[in-house]
Amino acid sequence: MDFDFSDDQEQLRDAVRKWVDKGYDFERRRSIVSAGGFDRAAYNDLAELGLAGLYISEANGGMDMGPTEGMLVMEALGRGIVLEPLAQTLICGGVLGAYAGADLKAVWLPRVASGEALVVLAHQERAARYRLDVCKTQAHEGPAGWTLSGTKSVVPVGDHADAFIVPAMAGNQLALFLVERSAAGVSTQGYRTQDGGRAAELVLSGVPAQRITADGLTALEHAVDIGIAATCAEAVGVMDQTLAITVDYMNTRKQFGVAIGSFQALRHRVADMKMQLELARSMSYYASLKLNAPAAERRAAMARAKVQLGNSMRFVGQQAVQLHGGIGVTDEYIVSHYFKKLTQLEVTFGDTLHHLGEVSRQMQDTAGVFA
Repeated sequence: MDFDFSDDQEQLRDAVRKWVDKGYDFERRRSIVSAGGFDRAAYNDLAELGLAGLYISEANGGMDMGPTEGMLVMEALGRGIVLEPLAQTLICGGVLGAYAGADLKAVWLPRVASGEALVVLAHQERAARYRLDVCKTQAHEGPAGWTLSGTKSVVPVGDHADAFIVPAMAGNQLALFLVERSAAGVSTQGYRTQDGGRAAELVLSGVPAQRITADGLTALEHAVDIGIAATCAEAVGVMDQTLAITVDYMNTRKQFGVAIGSFQALRHRVADMKMQLELARSMSYYASLKLNAPAAERRAAMARAKVQLGNSMRFVGQQAVQLHGGIGVTDEYIVSHYFKKLTQLEVTFGDTLHHLGEVSRQMQDTAGVFA
């Protein structure tokens, strides 16, 4: 299999890396965290690069690209621990493009592609514990259309988003809806997340909504799988830069008159970090390549990838802090922010233990048995 990227893909990755290096340095990120954890101007920068329309068709103003391009973009953004939730935009483009009706696509996809509208997935509920089939939010259809009532938790930039993709129970079936934040009955309570970003609690009280699809569980599983692939790619970028910062520190920090990078025991630990990074990178590739596979195959691949990524993130993050010593946990030094990002990504769209359970559940009776 050819894992080389095309010239267009290389140019896309280089463009995003250049923006991260020049337009999103640590000081800008620190100022965004201090201001609340989200900057619409930074998000607009991403949209101007065309990234908001990555998974949106050209007919709707997008770039009509695929999972490989998404992976390269998210990996580049991970290197700069960018706070703005582009992964949510990829989810929105994928879900609306695949499941929404023509009218809904015509209204929202061009606005999403241009960066005018930020639409995020609001699916988590307190009792669900990562299970997508557990939903207490209720949908009711009346003469004027659909209305939703319920509460969603940890909604990315929920108090800044323009609209939400919301799963709700329509009778005995889970359906997927689009809700505007400006609609009557919507209330949000925003807060900062561990990595310095922003999320919100979303309360819906008889809110008017537009139905995206009646087969909500299928669409929601697809949405979360897009998110998992994006999270895996982002985590690879975070780990890549974490390793680079750690190696640079070890070549600079001196003990007993020599750089600590010359100590064999520490070099072995760095080699182990590199091995975990490459294992994670290969599984991120695997996740992205399986994103357009049939649903059962895709779901299994995402769970496997998230297990390896979770293990790698924990190892790389912890080793980076330990190799830095006390400075590795100070807010003033950048590696602590990479560690916090890895910690948060490990639980995003399901933590390692959850996905290990999913891998186990999906095994066949003959798993591990060779004829």
